[in-house]
Amino acid sequence: MLAKECSGPPLPFSGKKALVVGGTGGIGGAVALALAQRGAEVTVHGGSSRTRLDDTISALRAIGGKGEGFLLPIRGPQAAEDIFSRCSPVDILVCAWGPFKQGSLETLDGEFWQRMSEDNLVFPGIMVSLAIPGMIERNWGRILLFGGTNTDTIRGFTTSTAYSAAKTALGVIAKSAAKTAGCRGVTCNVVCPGLTDTEYVSQDLLRYNREKSPGGRPLSTEQVARAALAIMENPSVNGAVVPVDQGIAL
Repeated sequence: MLAKECSGPPLPFSGKKALVVGGTGGIGGAVALALAQRGAEVTVHGGSSRTRLDDTISALRAIGGKGEGFLLPIRGPQAAEDIFSRCSPVDILVCAWGPFKQGSLETLDGEFWQRMSEDNLVFPGIMVSLAIPGMIERNWGRILLFGGTNTDTIRGFTTSTAYSAAKTALGVIAKSAAKTAGCRGVTCNVVCPGLTDTEYVSQDLLRYNREKSPGGRPLSTEQVARAALAIMENPSVNGAVVPVDQGIAL
């Protein structure tokens, strides 16, 4: 008689469909790979680089994951509906996109404020509103949003007021989603990474990251992704705004 083949425990996100917005590189790319490693079928959204998208999908498949993707530039909050229509239903939503721009408070004009607010608050807010009804219906869902460094609580900023204000407000979305759908197995949390080295960071910013990071060691995208996945795997963490920043002081 042949011995019965043994199999390991099921992966935590087996059978779940994930969408990673901004998933072709940086922290988003690392999270997409980590989700695939944990069994999710991952749809990767990218902005304009076919090479980055193809490389990410190849990396997902190289580790045995299931993945596909598409390109769609985000030009205003209306892009949320366009993205969501390409990959519904979604069990796991990760929004790892949001442009960072600096400017002194006294110099910011209406266009700057509107752009930072729409890209970093309104867009992810619409994505949550689009994803959460289906999650409630299926009695399960995971939503993860990304704030900025030091936006885990209300603080003052001298060079990034508009960006940081929008990112800080993501906590309200997460806590509201938790109150709305926590009883239906849905979690929504915000991760606020510290200074992180990615392929997008200029040489000047790489030097800044080393000067300002505790111990002179900036975070890697994989470190942030591990923390993000630990949050999503734990159903008791809901409505949280979590700094993943090594205790940085800026």
